Amino acid sequence: MEIEWKKADDAYILSLKGRLDAYSSNELEKIINKLIDKGTTKIVVNFEEVVYISSSGLRVMLASLKRLKRVGGEIKLAALKPYVQEVFDISGFTQLFEIYDEEEDAVNSFN
Repeated sequence: MEIEWKKADDAYILSLKGRLDAYSSNELEKIINKLIDKGTTKIVVNFEEVVYISSSGLRVMLASLKRLKRVGGEIKLAALKPYVQEVFDISGFTQLFEIYDEEEDAVNSFN
C-alpha cells in the first residue's frame, strides 16, 4: 500500500493506494496517530485507489474515529469504490462515518 498525505487548509488528506490489509493498516494507524499527536483534528481519507480493505483496515478507521472524537476532531472518508463501500455497508460503518463521493467535498465539509 502507498500512503500519501497533504495539507489542505487545516485538514490533512491521506490518499491510499492498494490493499488496506493487516500489514498496511499498521502503517496507516501510525501515520494517523502521529497526526493526532501533533494536534490535527481534521482528517480526510481518500479511498479512490483502494482495491481491498480487511477487518484490520476497518479496525484502524474505527480506532482513529474514536480517538479523534475524544479530542473534538473528525475523520471523513472520500471516493470509496463499490467493493470498499460494500464492506463499510455490511459492517455498519456507513452509519459511523461521513462519506463523500469527492475528496474536495469531504474537505469542504469541515467549514
